[in-house]
Amino acid sequence: MEKQTTSFIGLMSGTSLDGVDGVLVSFSAQDGKVQQLHASAHQSFSPALKHAALALQQAGENEIENEALLANALAKVYADCVAQLLAQTGFDATAIQAIGVHGQTIRHRPELGFTRQTNNPALLAELTGIDVIADFRSRDIAAGGHGAPLVPAFHRAMFGRAGQGRVVVNIGGISNVSILHADGRTTGFDTGPGNVLMDAWIHFHQDLPYDDQGQWAAQGQVHAGLLELLCGEAYLQKSPPKSTGRDLFHWDWLTAQLLGYPDIAAADVQATLCAYTARTIAEAISRYAQDCEAVYVCGGGAYNACLMQMLQAAMHDKPLASTDRLGIAANHVEALAFAWLAQRFHLRLAGNLSDVTGARGERILGALYPA
Repeated sequence: MEKQTTSFIGLMSGTSLDGVDGVLVSFSAQDGKVQQLHASAHQSFSPALKHAALALQQAGENEIENEALLANALAKVYADCVAQLLAQTGFDATAIQAIGVHGQTIRHRPELGFTRQTNNPALLAELTGIDVIADFRSRDIAAGGHGAPLVPAFHRAMFGRAGQGRVVVNIGGISNVSILHADGRTTGFDTGPGNVLMDAWIHFHQDLPYDDQGQWAAQGQVHAGLLELLCGEAYLQKSPPKSTGRDLFHWDWLTAQLLGYPDIAAADVQATLCAYTARTIAEAISRYAQDCEAVYVCGGGAYNACLMQMLQAAMHDKPLASTDRLGIAANHVEALAFAWLAQRFHLRLAGNLSDVTGARGERILGALYPA
């Protein structure tokens, strides 16, 4: 008899490069819904690992060796996160169907036909004794898609409601929207920067990894001229399907924008970057989600009070809340999504939405590394 539930681990390390989030979850064998979230865990990246990942965002010397070493180091952090999840729950490795792991994006160039999420899934399978499913994006790109965003299919499965238009906004390093239309259609795309520019700016000025609750941004004043300049970025005017990342929104891009504004106070720049994220999200929703009745936020940005306030102001009368309101904590959503994608691979079901990514059709995503 088929099991009533299957258990998977999902691991996600995103553009913010703060560490890896993990969940151990059981899904219903009947409808694929989350049956029980057994545990969650976070493993922070060391400064050396974060530096190594950032260095690979741009061309440099000895890249092949440096990426291989980073992949090995990541696999060990991922394995530590898995061990933490198993220890919390008392689950044995044999009780886990598979680990779904995103890997760390170091290049994303769908216009050139590739994306690169560095990882060593073979080593992770060896370290954990659990099947590993990885490399979720490349099959979509092979089918002519962007390979991103992948979470809208999961958002539809978890948060969709018949007859109600909803938007789920994931604010990690980059922001993306999943538009769950009232008629059952699902669209989505990357809107632009999430936390990536704010994180870079506060790290440069205060040696902090992120602006806790947006406290520094809240001390500044939004600079209208700089905000308008930032909003002139050509990517924002492109029509979906589209995706972006650190390949565009990086430190050099930011400093180039600031050349004409040398006298702006650092806190005012932070406030303006916060407003930039809020405005680009709100404008994307206004343009492409006219039937939206409510907006739900997940990812690290959901914990930035200043950003949430700016986003609510930019959204005017649309209700705004975190996905906690829908039963899934904002910091668990992405890891859950990759557990769900691993389940989809296990069942040989498609994980992408071609209307979102621009692929020629739905595809089974991922590659299996048996334990």
